[in-house]
Amino acid sequence: MRHVTVPLADRSYPVVVGHGAIGELPDLLPASVRRTAVVTQAGIPVQFSEIGAWLPDHSVEIIEIGVGEGAKSLATIEQLTRSFARMGLTRHDVVIGVGGGMVTDVAGFAAASWHRGTPVIHVATTLLGMVDAAIGGKTGVNLPEGKNLVGAFWQPTGVVCDLDTLATLPERERRCGLGEMAKYHFLTGDDLLAMDLDERVARCIEIKAEVVASDEREGGRRALLNYGHTLAHALETATEHRLAHGEAVAIGLVFAAELAREMGRIDDARVVEHFDVVAGEYGLSTTPPAGLDADRLIELMGRDKKALDGLTFVLDGPNGVEVVAGVDRSPVERALVGFLNS
Repeated sequence: MRHVTVPLADRSYPVVVGHGAIGELPDLLPASVRRTAVVTQAGIPVQFSEIGAWLPDHSVEIIEIGVGEGAKSLATIEQLTRSFARMGLTRHDVVIGVGGGMVTDVAGFAAASWHRGTPVIHVATTLLGMVDAAIGGKTGVNLPEGKNLVGAFWQPTGVVCDLDTLATLPERERRCGLGEMAKYHFLTGDDLLAMDLDERVARCIEIKAEVVASDEREGGRRALLNYGHTLAHALETATEHRLAHGEAVAIGLVFAAELAREMGRIDDARVVEHFDVVAGEYGLSTTPPAGLDADRLIELMGRDKKALDGLTFVLDGPNGVEVVAGVDRSPVERALVGFLNS
C-alpha cells in the first residue's frame, strides 16, 4: 500500500494507492460524520454493503447518477443536492464519490455547493480517475457551450485508489486513463515506462500532488497539467462527447507537438517522440475524427478556461512544457488544417 500526501498546509490530505485500498476508507472519515451520501453509478465494482458495515451507527444513502458526459450537468447537481436535503445532510457529514472522473467531478461540485462546503472523499475506480480527476480539487459540470465551464475548487479530505477495481475496467475506460497518463511523460524526466502499473499510478499521483501544492487554483504552473487538453476539450464538444476524454487528450497531445513545431519551439524528433509515446507505447489513436471543421475547433479552443489573452496553449519548447498565451491564429490554423487532413 502506498500513501501519497497532497501537501496543502492545514488542508493536506492522503491518497491511498494499492490493491484492497478501499479497506482504509473508514480511517479517512471526519470524526463528526453521522450521515454519508455515496454518489455513484450503476455497475461500479465496489461493494457498498461494506461502507454500511463500517458505519453501523451512521445513516448511509446510495445515490446513483446517470452515465456519460450528458449526465455531467447542472440537472445532476440539482438531483444530488435535493437528495442531500431529504436525508438531512449537514456540513459535518460527508459525501463519498465512488467511480470514475465524471463521478468525482460531480460529487465534488455537489459537496462544494451543499451548505457552502461539505467534506468529500473520492474513491476512484478508473485509471483516469486515479491519475487525474480525483486528485487536486477541481470539480465541475458541462454546459452545451463547453466542458467543465461551471464548477469550484474543493479539495477532498482523502482519496482512495483501489487498484483491484481496474481488473474489470472496460477497454475504452483503460484507454482513457492511458491518455491522461501519457501527458506525464512530457512533464518530468521520469522513465515511467520502466515502472509497473502500480508504481506508475503512484508516481503520476505524486507528480500531480506536487504541481497542485505549488499552484492550487491554477494561477500559473498547474495549467501544465492541461497539456493536450486545449484541443481535447474542443474535440469533445465538437463531437458531442462521442470522443471520450482520454481519447481526446491522446489526440490533443500530438496536436500540441505539431503546433509547437509549427511555431519553431521543438524539432521533428520531439514530435516523433510524442507519437512514439502516445501511439507506440500506449497504443492510442492520434487521428482526429473525420469531418471536423477547423474554424469551429479554433472557436471552441478560444473558450478554453486558460484563454485569458487570445488563444492559449500548453506547449513543449526549449525550456520544457509551459503555458503560452496570446498565440496567433495563423500557426494554429496551419497546424490544425494539416493535422485534420493528415
